[in-house]
Amino acid sequence: MKSRSIFTLACTAFMLALIVSCNTNGTKEKAPVLKNGGLTLPSGFSSNIVADSLGSARHLVVTPQNDIYVRLAHTVKGVGTLLLHEEQGNARLLYGFGDFGGTGVQIHDGYLYTASNTEIFRYKLDAENHVTDTAKPERIVTGLIDRNEHNTKSIMFDDKGNMFIPIGCPSNSCQENDRKPGSMGMPGCLLLDSAGGVWMFSADKKDQTYGDGARYATGLRNVVAIAWNNQAKKLFVMQHGRDQLNTLFPKYFNDKQNAQLPAECMYALGNGDNAGWPYIYYDPFKKKKILMPEYGGDGEKTLDSNFIDPAAAYPAHLAPNDLLFYAGDMFPEKYKNGAFIAFHGSWNRSPEPQAGFFVVFQPFKNGMPDGDWEVFADGFSGGADSTANGHAVHRPCGLAQGPDGALYVCDDNRGTIFRITYNKNDLERDKNKTGPNNFRDTQVAGK
Repeated sequence: MKSRSIFTLACTAFMLALIVSCNTNGTKEKAPVLKNGGLTLPSGFSSNIVADSLGSARHLVVTPQNDIYVRLAHTVKGVGTLLLHEEQGNARLLYGFGDFGGTGVQIHDGYLYTASNTEIFRYKLDAENHVTDTAKPERIVTGLIDRNEHNTKSIMFDDKGNMFIPIGCPSNSCQENDRKPGSMGMPGCLLLDSAGGVWMFSADKKDQTYGDGARYATGLRNVVAIAWNNQAKKLFVMQHGRDQLNTLFPKYFNDKQNAQLPAECMYALGNGDNAGWPYIYYDPFKKKKILMPEYGGDGEKTLDSNFIDPAAAYPAHLAPNDLLFYAGDMFPEKYKNGAFIAFHGSWNRSPEPQAGFFVVFQPFKNGMPDGDWEVFADGFSGGADSTANGHAVHRPCGLAQGPDGALYVCDDNRGTIFRITYNKNDLERDKNKTGPNNFRDTQVAGK
C-alpha cells in the first residue's frame, strides 16, 4: 500500500493535467453536446460520453464497483493504464500506472492483467478491485514477437483459467517481399512458428516464453478481438483479413473486388485448429475458401485442406478490434448471449469508399452465430463523408460490460468512452426514428 500511495502522489500533476484535458478537450470553448454522444442506436437505447481525450484507448474492463481500467496504446504522461470511476454518467480519474503502452486488459482470479506489445503483466487487486501495488507488477510472459506490424497483444481466459494471447503476423500475406506486386508466398511461411495464431499460457507462472506456452491455433493473420464463449465452451476470435489484392495482383483482382474481399471472419477455435492464412482467404459471395494468389490462386481456385470454416463472415477490411458476448440483463432478451463486435474502420477500400467505424450485433443460439448481423451503434465517424474518406472522429476499439448491463465502447482516436444503456420506456418514443440498415445489403449481399 505504501508504494501505491507514493506513486499516487507522484501522479498528482499528471492527474490534474489529464482531468483538464478530459473536460476541455484542449480548448476554451465547450464542444457542442450531441444527442447520444453523436451515436445512432436502436429504439430504446441511449448513450453518453463518460470520458474523453484519454489518449489512444484500446481495450477496457469495468469492475463491479463501476471502476474502469483503460489501456492506452502509448503512454500519456508516463503511464499506460488508467483507472477511472464512473458514476451518474461521468467518469473521474483515480490514478494511472504502468510505464508501457499496449492493448490487452482483463481481470482474472483477483489480478489485473495488462499487455504490452511483447509482454504480459499482472497486478494484485484488493477487495475493491484496486491495484495494491502499481509499482511492482509480476511479469507473466515475455519475449513475444514485435516487428512493428500487427504487433498488439490482447488477453483472454477460458473457464479453466488458461490464458490466451493472439499474436499477429508481421506480414500481409507471407510474401517473399512483403507487399511487393507479384511477389510469391514463402514456402511453408516460417513466420507461423512464432506468430499468426493464438498461444496458450499459464495464468500464474512468471516469466514464461514461447517454450513454456503452446500454440493453440494457427493460420490467423492478425487477431485483436478475442472472447471466451461459456455456452459453446470455445474461444472465439475475429481475424483482420489480408490487404491489397488489386495492387499486388491486378491480373486477377480489380478495385471493387479488393474492396469486397476477403471477408473479415469470426472463428470458433479448438485446440490445434488451422484457419488457413496465408494459403487461403474466405470469399463471402462464393462462400468458399479461395487459394491466395501468392500461392498460385487466381480468385477462383479453392483449397479446403484441413482448414476450418468461419463461424460468421463480415465485410472486408473493417478491422474488428474487440468482441464481447453480452451476459447482462439490461438489454432486451434478443441480445442475451449474443456478440457485439467493434469494427475500427477500413483504410484499404480505396478508390471505393471506406467503411466501418461502428459496433455490430451478431445473434447467437446455443453458443454459435444464428441469423444476420446488424449495425448496433453507428455515428462514431462523425458523418457519411468522414466514413467514406476514412477520416473518422472516433474509431471504436474496445468493448466492456458494466455491472448493471450497460455496454462501454472506447475509441483510440479521440480517447473517448461511450456508455450505452437501454430503457424500455423510451421504446415508443424512438420506434419510428431508426432507418433501414442498407449497409449489410450493399456490402455483404453484393446488391
